[in-house]
Amino acid sequence: MAREWRFWLVGATLLIALLWLLHGILLPFVAGMAIAYFLDPVAERLESFGLSRRVAVGLIVLFFTLLGLAVAILVLPIVLTQTLELLRQMPEYLEQAREWLDATAGGRLSTLLGIDPGDFRNALKSAVGPAIKILGSMWNQGMALLGLGSLLLVTPIVSIYLLLDWDQLVARVDSLIPRHHREEVREVFVEIDRTLAGFVRGQGTVCLLLAAFYAVGLSLVGLKFGLLVGLAAGLISFVPYLGAIIGGLAAGLLAAVQFWPDRMAIALVLAVFALGQFLEGNFLTPKLIGDRVRLHPVWVMFALFAFGYLFGFVGVLLAVPVAAALGVLTRHGIEHYQHSEVFLGDDGDG
Repeated sequence: MAREWRFWLVGATLLIALLWLLHGILLPFVAGMAIAYFLDPVAERLESFGLSRRVAVGLIVLFFTLLGLAVAILVLPIVLTQTLELLRQMPEYLEQAREWLDATAGGRLSTLLGIDPGDFRNALKSAVGPAIKILGSMWNQGMALLGLGSLLLVTPIVSIYLLLDWDQLVARVDSLIPRHHREEVREVFVEIDRTLAGFVRGQGTVCLLLAAFYAVGLSLVGLKFGLLVGLAAGLISFVPYLGAIIGGLAAGLLAAVQFWPDRMAIALVLAVFALGQFLEGNFLTPKLIGDRVRLHPVWVMFALFAFGYLFGFVGVLLAVPVAAALGVLTRHGIEHYQHSEVFLGDDGDG
């Protein structure tokens, strides 16, 4: 038993060290593996209709190629335009927010904080301008372009090959499981897959639906930058409650600056997020995720921040799978502990 523990401990240590050393080049491969895992049930469903694996993967590639082209032509230009316009107008919006707060406080806010309005406005302009230049220079660097190119070119190739050979890869991993622990390890892997699939596929679908709902809803009520805010709020809803909180605050502030003193327009913007949360909590999450996922939101947030800090964006992609695996292993470990002599003591004798 001690030898087995040493084996797995050394293996886990080597794996973590390898991830640490190679995290700079792992992004397209980890992203490709995530996409293949996400789309494997679609390929299996197409195979159930009598199609071969290659034909099923070909249809998936064709569909997402057409979808990507449609998004690049119809949505991406609007998102980029709204992003640049929002950055350009950010000093003005912040100044308007300061003036509104100052007026609400009876003119005492600037005096209390010791801020001169002219100095505040100049500070905003001097801060946002260099920030935009820094972002532009980052994208102009060769490494950034190389990383973007590898992500756009290598990731689809990795996804296609993994999707084609997914069943063989799973069978190969299964054949390497130690024989005397095979059933127990399979049970753990099945539970990890169930938890991970329920969260990633279910929560991913919820995020896409919320992004579409928020983007369309905010645009219909006339919020400037509604498409940008709605898409961002929906996509970051992958972390439970984070999208609604950040998106609701951002949309509320933009609505206050744009529509004040029209309280009805501001209320409509906030109502879009309230309705989105109602639909998510009562229909989308119960239907698409249900009770299969046993990942606490705080645990998910901690994993995302911790792995993102340690490994960058690669860590963000690995955070949820690792959190799901650790959660399952922890539950199994607790179950074994509660049936062990250490926990039962004399009651476990006989």
